[in-house]
Amino acid sequence: MLQEENKNPNKYNGEVLELHTDEAGSKTKKMFIESYGCQMNFSDSEIVASILSKEGFQTTTAIEQADLILVNTCSIREKAEQTVRNRLDKFNSLKRNNPNLKVGVLGCMAERLKHKFLEEEKIVDMVVGPDAYKDLPNLIAEVEQGTDAVNVILSKEETYGDIAPVRLNSNGVTAFVSITRGCDNMCTFCVVPFTRGRERSRDPQSIVEEINELWDKGFKEVTLLGQNVDSYLWYGGGLKKDFEKASDFQKATAVRFSDLLEKVALAQPKMRIRFSTSNPQDMTLDVIHTMAKYENICNYIHLPVQSGSDRILKKMIRLHTRAEYIALIEQIKNIIPDCAISQDMIAGFPTETEEDHQDTLSLMETVQYAFGFMFAYSERPGTMAARKFEDDIPLETKKRRLTEIINMQQKHSLLEMKKHIGKTEEVLIEGDSKKSADFFMGRNTQNAVVVFPKESYKVGDYVMVTIEDCTAATLKGNAVGYSKNN
Repeated sequence: MLQEENKNPNKYNGEVLELHTDEAGSKTKKMFIESYGCQMNFSDSEIVASILSKEGFQTTTAIEQADLILVNTCSIREKAEQTVRNRLDKFNSLKRNNPNLKVGVLGCMAERLKHKFLEEEKIVDMVVGPDAYKDLPNLIAEVEQGTDAVNVILSKEETYGDIAPVRLNSNGVTAFVSITRGCDNMCTFCVVPFTRGRERSRDPQSIVEEINELWDKGFKEVTLLGQNVDSYLWYGGGLKKDFEKASDFQKATAVRFSDLLEKVALAQPKMRIRFSTSNPQDMTLDVIHTMAKYENICNYIHLPVQSGSDRILKKMIRLHTRAEYIALIEQIKNIIPDCAISQDMIAGFPTETEEDHQDTLSLMETVQYAFGFMFAYSERPGTMAARKFEDDIPLETKKRRLTEIINMQQKHSLLEMKKHIGKTEEVLIEGDSKKSADFFMGRNTQNAVVVFPKESYKVGDYVMVTIEDCTAATLKGNAVGYSKNN
């Protein structure tokens, strides 16, 4: 499960993405877009902006000036969907003031609900699934002619590899680059295979070209995105599940994730490389060895486990055991001793007992994650868990178990942060600190946020920072000079 785009990794909040304003004439159509949920949605919104810019739409941060509002939605939890519905309610007054205003819903929620969305939310004019964004110009034309428009057909081929994304709300330093779409892992709790379709990978050459272009524009860090990046497999196009039908030549020349990582690392040796999300059952040691080989691949892995109980893992159809997961962590630490690991954890999955919950806590004690993304189980319509299992854990029990998981993660986060005190580490400056304009914030290779006085440095610089103090979420220090990579 791709982690939510969230600056506080120990907490989930629906986040809003607003597009930069472009100066435009009075006759130019204006578009306002919001994104909720995972990093892939934020990346998809950049694709949408690129497609519609060619149709004459200029982006605006002033929602009351918009001719078109698009909401890119998330279905991973009920709370995320309710956030979108509440937001749509607030658009009613805008539509009363501007009868020509059009509202479209994109993303996973659109794919899950399809035509039903138009019935439930009267304000919505257009419903567009994640694989149908190239059809947006046609759908908008239908809406402008007074017809509701829906395209939620999942594709076996679409990767948007031929679209140059418009970088939205960008700091000019970091960017997302999608490398796969869809997911073949049928975890019982997850709606993603039903809303984003089967796994297919993007042409590696187009990925390298996009990263080269980002470097030329001054970007210093990219995150390679996919629901499961370890499943990346390029053999000339097509679904991953059809690889066995490929020719001998295609199989012999296939590019896997470790190969892609190496290509990217070599293409831009000073560009920082991150990736998200990994799946324990698919991560191979050649990926870890590639990370260790190239200094510009960051020492951070988001490795969701969801539960520490073998019984629950089996019910989730997570194709790894607790022991196999711990063994993988140990191998990562042996190869990259300072690699930071983060987790996804679900509290209160159906039938979870106190013993299962204690297994989760004990796994956390064993691994001691640097960061965590933790949630109470939320039944998602259409998933195997919703069809087969009763959501039988009381809400208060879920909340109590989640609190215990969060508290343990906060303890471990602080312990992991304290390990950095006294060290001098490379930090890429991303912008101002949220708390003070006198301080910069950036991240080290382990993805930890670092704040320090500005002095004479600027956004986009690689600097060496001596770490002097910390909280569970932030490292604090002083810059002592530029990095060799600056």
